[in-house]
Amino acid sequence: MLRKIAALTLWFAAGTCAAADLHWVGTWGCAPQLTEARDLPPAVPGLANHTLRQIVHTSIGGKRIRLRFSNDFGSEPVEMKTVSLALAAGSGTARPITFHRDASVLISAGKAIVSDELDYDLAPLTDYALTITFGNMSNTVVTGHPGSRSTSYLTTGGAPQTFAHWYIFTGIDVVADGSASAVVVLGDSITDGRGSDTDGNNRWTDDLARRLLQNPATRNVAVLNEGLGGNAVLSGGLGPPALTRVDRDLLGQSSPRWLIVMEGVNDIGVARSETIANDLSAAYQKFIDTAHAHHILAYGVTVLPFGKSMYDSPAHEAARKAINAWIRTSGKFDALIDGDAALRDPATPNILLAAYDSGDHLHPDVAGYQKMAGIIDLKLFQ
Repeated sequence: MLRKIAALTLWFAAGTCAAADLHWVGTWGCAPQLTEARDLPPAVPGLANHTLRQIVHTSIGGKRIRLRFSNDFGSEPVEMKTVSLALAAGSGTARPITFHRDASVLISAGKAIVSDELDYDLAPLTDYALTITFGNMSNTVVTGHPGSRSTSYLTTGGAPQTFAHWYIFTGIDVVADGSASAVVVLGDSITDGRGSDTDGNNRWTDDLARRLLQNPATRNVAVLNEGLGGNAVLSGGLGPPALTRVDRDLLGQSSPRWLIVMEGVNDIGVARSETIANDLSAAYQKFIDTAHAHHILAYGVTVLPFGKSMYDSPAHEAARKAINAWIRTSGKFDALIDGDAALRDPATPNILLAAYDSGDHLHPDVAGYQKMAGIIDLKLFQ
């Protein structure tokens, strides 16, 4: 029998974390939004009464897990009849996910839920398949994450339909020891990975997660990519503006210890006001204050060059230089990650170096994302 869950509920069974230093840490996550028409599941057959298999890539591992799901932007309940998690490669590894010990659940419109805990040997830096068999739900008003850069499979009775979007599924937490915590990256399409390879797990945040795991002093640091393609800090853009989603996408995560802010290019690129740099610096200060109020360190990334792109203009370039000067010199962020200096063309600093340009002069390519991750000092996360 379906159990309706009307609010976010976290299930900590008595005795689950026997050692005092064990706690929940997010290992994978994505920022949900109202899915736009162009990114909806195929109208025929739609998600309702069909099975969706979605692939995600972990950062740190653990022996006990719980999963997060969101219907934040839905207009009606989402019925999940069955949910299971398995290794994406191989067979025979699927484990059922339950909710209040029931296999099925209703997620109320506008709400998010967390599954029951499950003993599960979740490996780090590994692809997992989350399979949901849906019951009744809207096929046109759907909570999702359009820029998955990961192939999803919708079973229709014949060959599955494929697309690179996630729906409803928003996170995996693991139980980890006291040294483990997460870095949350608040960003736009550059953090979301536009210009990286579908199914390649080569966004700059993926590259950072690999570097952290390979470094003994930071092997327990998870990376949560909360980038949204087309997102803006202040207003407009795609999805909720960063100013309104920071509480959900930072404070709503399990054990965030660091915040990286890499967002603002979309605000600058459409700005009509000369005050945009000042407006962005005020917004960054709010991110910093929110982080510090919860004992989270905040690191700022300079805005990358966008010369020759659709955003290029003398006024926009002046605003980019002004906000980058604030990030570099104000001393407000706890540390600087100078992506601009690392990826720009030394001979023409207002454009991306050709070797790092995906082709649109705005988003880096795979080599550019590797460079981005490579310049980050891992001591910032010790």
